[in-house]
Amino acid sequence: MGAIRIGAEEYAARRARLLEAMGPGSIALIAAAPERPRNHDVVYPYRQDSDFRYLTGFPEPEAVAVLLPGAEKPYTLFCRARDPLMETWHGRRAGPAGACERYGADQAFTLDEIDQRLPDLLAHCERVFFRFGCDAAFDQRVTGWVNALRARLRSGVHVPREFVNLDTLLHEQRRVKSAAELAVMAEAGRISAAAHCRAMRVCRPGMYEYELEAEILHEFGRHGAGWSYPSIVGGGDNACILHYTENDAVLRDGDLVLIDAGCELDHYAGDITRTFPVNGRFSGPQRDLYELVLAAQQAAFAEIRPGQAWPAYHDAAVRTLTAGLVDLGLLAGSVDERLADESYRRFYMHRTGHWLGMDVHDPSEYRSGEDWCRLAPGMVLTVEPGLYVAPDDSSVDERFRGIGIRIEDDVVVTATGFDVLTGDVPKAVDDVEALMRAV
Repeated sequence: MGAIRIGAEEYAARRARLLEAMGPGSIALIAAAPERPRNHDVVYPYRQDSDFRYLTGFPEPEAVAVLLPGAEKPYTLFCRARDPLMETWHGRRAGPAGACERYGADQAFTLDEIDQRLPDLLAHCERVFFRFGCDAAFDQRVTGWVNALRARLRSGVHVPREFVNLDTLLHEQRRVKSAAELAVMAEAGRISAAAHCRAMRVCRPGMYEYELEAEILHEFGRHGAGWSYPSIVGGGDNACILHYTENDAVLRDGDLVLIDAGCELDHYAGDITRTFPVNGRFSGPQRDLYELVLAAQQAAFAEIRPGQAWPAYHDAAVRTLTAGLVDLGLLAGSVDERLADESYRRFYMHRTGHWLGMDVHDPSEYRSGEDWCRLAPGMVLTVEPGLYVAPDDSSVDERFRGIGIRIEDDVVVTATGFDVLTGDVPKAVDDVEALMRAV
């Protein structure tokens, strides 16, 4: 499939929605992500701030976007100037002309003009929307621009009276994906699924965890994608460490391996977890726990539909897991007792999912006051139940110790229920074993 990308019309529509939500008398200030040093003379590969990218599509550091509802030119972008010498060393820049021609700015200026021009844009605004506490240096610059206006009070200049966290409006807007966003996320899901299938096919006892990680990253890269988070490849009891990233142990015959990995395509994340036997065959205890986790995922799926409160699918997964743990003898007593005292949390200590989008943990809220968010078409979330039996837990049958299992898929809520974006990678026991035999 050819490259799927978000187009200029989509970015313009996003800005229009935010401008309308802000209302008259407002101004929004959004800064690009800074470059981050890795070590001497080396910076990390640049990744644009998600909110800035969402509104502008602009890929460069050292930029500030300004949105003014009702203005003749509502979208102003400050960015780096063209510089032939720097571009020879570090790559092409758009410059102010490119910011208008290619990225839809109504007007654009070089960044060294911002201290002169920004106070005039702030003048006569009642409310300033920006993201508090994300970048201390940018917070100081905003304070400096406002103070520059205060110094001109006697000349009749108006100073903004209200500062509003931009996250509230912008992240609510990001929570429901457009058709264009869903197309990119579906492709990210397909690429991520292909990478997991590749890892299953090549896995053999004696390999290192990092070898499977390399297979995953190769599949991402050959489709023009990167990773959306550092891959987790945990063999044996390493799978019981939820955010294990060392990925340097040998994969042993008879163990399971848990891979939590997803690609990022045009700044949109995939997020898949699969757990499978290193030698291609589940043992009895492994299969018992695995099929319990799979049943919990199916129970969670059954609760995903428009209008459903956010916690419902987590609660369904927890009840299924708890009942299974009682049946297998890992918990004693009744299911309701174990749900009430939350003793299941010894084996299942995380939530069943999270929002997904430009960030692997998309930042939209899950509740407002006492009310949980209710699912609506276009929302994308993960469904990822798991079980983790510590290797030193002497209170449980030795057969289960050191087994960690998680199964995760990406799901978009539709008008009638949901669609799974990551269904191309198998998860039923027989299907996993069949794929691992097909070499």
